[in-house]
Amino acid sequence: MMPRDHRPADAYRRALVEAALCPGMMLGMPHLTPFGLSRTWLLEELGHRHWLLLARRLGLETADFRTPDGLEAYAAISALRVDARLSGAGANAVLSIHSDLYPVSGARMESVHRLAIDGREIGTVVLQSVFVVRTGADNRSIRRSVVRHFRAEGAARESLLTEDIAALRLWDDQGKDHERDMVFQPCPFEEFNGAGLFYFAEFAALVGRAFCHWEGTATRERLDAPLSLLFLGNIEPGEAVRIGVLAEDDADHLRRCSIERPDGSPLARALCG
Repeated sequence: MMPRDHRPADAYRRALVEAALCPGMMLGMPHLTPFGLSRTWLLEELGHRHWLLLARRLGLETADFRTPDGLEAYAAISALRVDARLSGAGANAVLSIHSDLYPVSGARMESVHRLAIDGREIGTVVLQSVFVVRTGADNRSIRRSVVRHFRAEGAARESLLTEDIAALRLWDDQGKDHERDMVFQPCPFEEFNGAGLFYFAEFAALVGRAFCHWEGTATRERLDAPLSLLFLGNIEPGEAVRIGVLAEDDADHLRRCSIERPDGSPLARALCG
């Protein structure tokens, strides 16, 4: 039988939130792949920290975001960049995460997470979010929203993702062929989150899965390369997704990937090394 915690429920919740934001953890099998730190696990962990930091900023005990009329809202990740040497991690190493949350506009919040392995800096992850709500029964009805108590205190900072978002939003892929593509059928028991949305971290996992399909274990060379994503939509459980890589590299030798519904409507764009 587990020992009972006798603290008041609200104090216990606050203690659990602080524990979840602990800046250090020992790595083991759930956190790793054969090639280093799992990017999918890392994004899931940092997404959770982003939401907890946002809830704390709004004075909430948990990340239970609500619109002014009481509807459930979500802090959806709208863009991200991973730029870290994930291959530097191994079992029993200590991962340190130092996070900072700040406004970048009246509606968008951004967090930067500085990572170290056994005290050696390995890079950063940046996440940007915006509040959304369902306006209908399905995930295609997701729209931007406002939430209770939201306040972007202080002057907005310049986003660390400005250049990435511009590059992802403005590229012209009309009429350009994919060098390679792959269709993937997500599983609602694995790739969808508790809100019923295709989880943002799974978009990044899909990029890795596609390159592994195309390149085999040579994909490990991409593990430490930067990855940027811009999110444009979501899907319903049961829908397939198509990922393709454009036929040409850009001047910096980054690969441009588009993630789409089978009808060609966009879900996300990625730049990867």
